[in-house]
Amino acid sequence: MFTGLIQGLGTIKPRSGDSWQIICLSQPETIIQDLAYGDSVAVDGVCLTVEEILQDGFIATASPETLRRTTLGKEETQQRYVNLETSLRVGGKVGGHFVMGHVDGIGQLITSEQTSTSWEMTFVAPKEIARYIVPKGSIAINGISLTVAEYKSESSQFTVAVIPLTYSETNLSHLVAGSWVNLEGDILGKYVEKFLTPGNNHHQQAEITTAFLAENGYL
Repeated sequence: MFTGLIQGLGTIKPRSGDSWQIICLSQPETIIQDLAYGDSVAVDGVCLTVEEILQDGFIATASPETLRRTTLGKEETQQRYVNLETSLRVGGKVGGHFVMGHVDGIGQLITSEQTSTSWEMTFVAPKEIARYIVPKGSIAINGISLTVAEYKSESSQFTVAVIPLTYSETNLSHLVAGSWVNLEGDILGKYVEKFLTPGNNHHQQAEITTAFLAENGYL
């Protein structure tokens, strides 16, 4: 589990098969110093397992499914910086929101405009991800925890306002119109959808009786 607060930037270099060498370019001491074999690291929002630790980075393998569903399988990603975040420790601060590192799909940057206080970036999301997007809700873009400022359901487009610090310290500043990004919807929305979907056992409400109240500690 992650929080969507990026710790540094890196690059990825394909090795044999589906193995990747991730090189930490910024804040390497923050990322590598407590890293251990088998740890999880979010690479552009994709949860990967550390298989080998290097002086300047680590080795991880991306499964064929991961390459298919995320930007790691796109040549464009191999030519740009990737966001890096180590997993959340018990007792650590959750400065963003709960990011699982399980990318739902790929979106695309439409526009990026600088304002007096922030960068307003508009993306388009696939329909299967768009249903989890709500105004003022959370979404992870390349592993970055961001708040949805505006959402247009008819076009599946949404806008986020990115503060200068986040813009400069992540790979958002390297994106151009048409760039692909990894998207992960808020896990809370997914559970709410499951519980409220007709046909699920969780949707069947028990009859409220005296026996039911007594059994559940209300009498």
